[in-house]
Amino acid sequence: MPEQARCIVFECQQIKDYLLTLQATLCAHLQQYETQPILTDQWQRKEGGGGITRLLRHGEVFDSAGVNFSHVMGERLPPSATQQRPELAGRQFEAMGVSSVVHPVNPYVPTSHMNVRFFLAQKKDEAPIWWFGGGFDLTPYYPFLEDVEHWHQNAFNACNPFGEAIYPHYKAWADRYFYLPHRQEPRGVGGLFFDDLNSETWGWDFEKCFAFMQSVGDHFWQAYGSILEKRHHHGYTAREIQFQRYRRGRYVEFNLVYDRGTLFGLQSGGRTESILMSLPPQVTWEYQWEPAPHSPEAALYEEFLKIKDWIG
Repeated sequence: MPEQARCIVFECQQIKDYLLTLQATLCAHLQQYETQPILTDQWQRKEGGGGITRLLRHGEVFDSAGVNFSHVMGERLPPSATQQRPELAGRQFEAMGVSSVVHPVNPYVPTSHMNVRFFLAQKKDEAPIWWFGGGFDLTPYYPFLEDVEHWHQNAFNACNPFGEAIYPHYKAWADRYFYLPHRQEPRGVGGLFFDDLNSETWGWDFEKCFAFMQSVGDHFWQAYGSILEKRHHHGYTAREIQFQRYRRGRYVEFNLVYDRGTLFGLQSGGRTESILMSLPPQVTWEYQWEPAPHSPEAALYEEFLKIKDWIG
C-alpha cells in the first residue's frame, strides 16, 4: 500500500472515532428533554459497512429527533457522487458521517439539520481521492430575529479561525443549496454548507480539512441548543401547529427531490428507514394556501425567507 494511502487509512479511524463521539454527545443533549430512552438501532449493509440510528419519536419536546452514524463502503460510487466527478468512476469507496435532524413539537422552536461526512475513493496504483463535506441549517416557523442572528453568529464562529473568507463562502453556498426552485423560496434561514473539501480547495492539508469538519460539527449544538432551551416552553395553539405542519411540507419536498445525502444513501443501497428518519412524522399540504396579510405567518415569508446577511 502506498504511503499516502496508509496515512489516509490511519486518519479514517480518527475520523470515525470523532463521528461516534459527536453522535453520543448530541444524543446526550437531546435525551435531557425527554423521559423516554433513545431508540438505538444498529444495522449492517450487505454491500459493506453499516451504521447506528438513534432516535427519539413522539415525545413531549420532539416529534422526531434523530442522530445517525453510518460507515459504508463498496466497489463503486453511485451516480449522485460521480455525475459531476467522472474521475471517480471505477473506484472503490468508503463513506462515513453523522446526520442529525430535529423536528420539535413546539412550532416556536425551529427544525434543524446538521451533517458532517468524509468520503474516500481508491483505485489500485493510484493516489486516493478524498474530501469532507457537511453543514447545518435552520428552518423556523415562527422566527425570532435574535435566534436567527445567534444561529449565524455560531456559524461564523465555526469558520472564522480558518480565515475571513470561509464563513461568507459557505454561508452563500448554504443559501444556494437549501433552496426550492419550484417554490422559489429558501427552505429556511440557512447556515453553512460545504462539500468536496480537500487540499485543493483552500490549500489546507488533510488535518486542517478534518479540523474544519470538526469545528462545524462541534458548533451545531452551540448554535441550536440555546434556541431550543429558550423556546420549547413557548405557548402555542392549534393554529400554529397547523402552520408548522404545512411548512414541514417544504422540508419534505427538499429532502426527497434535491438533498444530496438522501440521493446518495438511496442510490448506494443504504438503509431506507435510517435515511428517511429526516422526515417529520406529521405533515400537511394545502392547495394554493396563502398567509393572511400582516399575520405572524406572513412575517415568515416577508422578513425571514430572504437571502440576507444576518450578522452584518
